[in-house]
Amino acid sequence: MSTHETLAARFARCVTLFRDPGARDDQKVEFRALLGLLKDAAVSLRAAGGRLEVNGIPCEGESLTGLVQRLDLHGIGEIALPVGPPPPQLFELLRALADQPGADDVPSRLAAAGVDRIRVTLASPEPPAPPSRPLASPEDVESREAIIPRESRPTGTDGILRGEPWRDTKSVPISGVPLVSHDPPPPPATDALPGTTGPARPARPAPRAPPAPPAPPARPAPPAPPPAPPSAPTPPVDETPRAKAAVPGPSGPPPPSPAPPGSLPLPAGAADVMAQLERDPAAPVVGDLLAALVHHAELALKQRRPDQLLGLISGIIRVEEAVPEPSGMRRQYAIALRRVYTKSALDALVRLLSEPKYRADAVTALRRGGAGAVEVLMDLLVAAPTMDERRSAFDALRHMTEGTDQLVHALEHREWFVVRNVAELIGELGIEKAVPALARRLEHDDERVRKAVALALAKIGTRAAVEPLRRALHDPSPEVRMQVALGIGGQKSASLAMPLVVAMDEEKDEGVLRELILALGRIGSPDAVQALIKCAQPAGRIFGRKAASLRLAAVEGLRLAATPAARGTLDGLADDGDKQVRAAARAAVSELGRKRRG
Repeated sequence: MSTHETLAARFARCVTLFRDPGARDDQKVEFRALLGLLKDAAVSLRAAGGRLEVNGIPCEGESLTGLVQRLDLHGIGEIALPVGPPPPQLFELLRALADQPGADDVPSRLAAAGVDRIRVTLASPEPPAPPSRPLASPEDVESREAIIPRESRPTGTDGILRGEPWRDTKSVPISGVPLVSHDPPPPPATDALPGTTGPARPARPAPRAPPAPPAPPARPAPPAPPPAPPSAPTPPVDETPRAKAAVPGPSGPPPPSPAPPGSLPLPAGAADVMAQLERDPAAPVVGDLLAALVHHAELALKQRRPDQLLGLISGIIRVEEAVPEPSGMRRQYAIALRRVYTKSALDALVRLLSEPKYRADAVTALRRGGAGAVEVLMDLLVAAPTMDERRSAFDALRHMTEGTDQLVHALEHREWFVVRNVAELIGELGIEKAVPALARRLEHDDERVRKAVALALAKIGTRAAVEPLRRALHDPSPEVRMQVALGIGGQKSASLAMPLVVAMDEEKDEGVLRELILALGRIGSPDAVQALIKCAQPAGRIFGRKAASLRLAAVEGLRLAATPAARGTLDGLADDGDKQVRAAARAAVSELGRKRRG
């Protein structure tokens, strides 16, 4: 069986690794090793006198100092581990010790998580010990300093006396909210010795403990100070020098400014943390402030308050935008957001899409969720019971910039409406790498799917889409061919001009033909303009007249193209023999002239 020092070192190592989100592999290795050490006997861990006791046996080591400080940070007196503790319960304990103190103490947090085999006892403050002997006279000050201890419980300065740095963080309660800040550098050893006036370590507030009795007077001559009033229901502000340094002004943080209309709610106590973060987004304590907000987000999720969760995420994103791009500080914000964006959190955010007052902020938050958010939205798009919910998922997916690979795979879905919706989304986002998958769906049995696929290919409009669109222009359904014409436009579609000209010669449906002509105008390339000029000219007397509707469509196409060649043709058509063509050409010339003068 391993020694007590080995077990204590393993436990301390696990707590340290659980504080690093990027050390998952090392966490697993140490966690399994710790489980192996605990399978043979029950273990009790207690912090006493600045040292760690395992089953009552003092253990020392450089790696244990951080664990002692961590237990003191959470106000823990003892941890009792049974023989072979359940891995999920041990995991919850390590995670609670690694996190910063929040609204709930460790025993309450473990109870909420269903941990019943591991017992954690909070440390209770002890009254100061009376003097060991009466003082002979008021002049005996130096001996009294050596006799009366400054504090009845360990102050955690043993490591400082050995010259080790103070490597942990402490929580500073501000208006009932644990705001985290780094401890000041350790004082010199001479300042830490009894009888000096060096800075004392702030006393840690003990959760759920009754108010401590007033300290007895230190001297018989001066009157004793009045006892402190009992604590209010909400935790008081820590008035130690370190706490005052973290609080602007002599009376704590200023009251929050009035919330603007439509602002998002925050959990109780999180507003002060967010305000401190907004005041200095790149402060040295940003990591600790973000850890406190992540803890608030976890509590909001457990309490089923998605609106508060959204408020926290939106606030962090808003503050992050104020941090300069080259700064390495942004990485801390990214890590905090990754911890918040769990599957449960994304599900909660998606539910807010159906509420108009939260929709815009929820879309922004989901967009930052990346591929995980796309997956949740895709599930909603497939399984939503109402059309409104499917539409809200569709609208949110239109704003996604990551995770779009999942949309391409969804084109193979068995439900026709899913394929149609996904094809429309791909067209909105212009995902060029989806062209091969879209081309395969042009053979779908459902005309509604083929229409959406044809429109998506036309909106993408790159050279890769030319061949699939040529096939779509020969689809038996005029509605599918119409979607191709409606979706084409812009310089990116210049390679589609000639396929459209060829399709015009074969098209029998006049409505589709008109849309093909207008598509050439939106392309505006030299080949497209030449085809429009030919279409706008009147037919010869031998071969009959062209339909006026097609000539009018060509005039409109020339107006859309607005190239020099198109404007010259319109000037000539202003005297055309057809009354309708003449009026349309004059109107087009007048409009182009106004635009040129403007």
